[in-house]
Amino acid sequence: MAKVPVGAWVMAQKIADKTLLRDRAAFLERSKVRADYPTVGGLPLIGLGGSCGKPCFALPYTITWNGENLQTLEAIALEFGCYVEYGAYPHLKLAQDNTEVAAVQDWKTFGMVFLRPGFEHGEELLGKLATGLRQGH
Repeated sequence: MAKVPVGAWVMAQKIADKTLLRDRAAFLERSKVRADYPTVGGLPLIGLGGSCGKPCFALPYTITWNGENLQTLEAIALEFGCYVEYGAYPHLKLAQDNTEVAAVQDWKTFGMVFLRPGFEHGEELLGKLATGLRQGH
C-alpha cells in the first residue's frame, strides 16, 4: 500500500479527454496508478463506484444487516449530521442538504464503504463505520 493521495488516485482514473475512451495505451497509462493504492482510516481503497465515482474502501469483514448494526449505522450517521436512506444499500446523507457522503454495501464476500471525496470528516467517518459495524455484525 502506498501513500498516494486519494484525490490524485481518483483523478488518475478519470478521463478528461473523451477522445481517449478508445485509446488502449492511454488506458494502460491511467491504470498504472492502481498498483499503488491509498488507505484511509486504515482501510484500503479498492476502486471507484461505477455510477457514482466515489472512492470505495474495503471493510475487513463481511456485513449481514440486522436491527443492531442498523441502529449503530444510524447512530454514527447522527454523529456526522446525517440520516440513513435505505435504498438497495444504506446511504448516509447530510441532513442539511441531502448530500450523500457514504454508502455501505454488504456483499457476500466482503463489506465496503463508498465515501464522498472531500467530505471534511471522511476519514473519521470511515473509522467509526469500520469499528462500529464490526461490533454490531
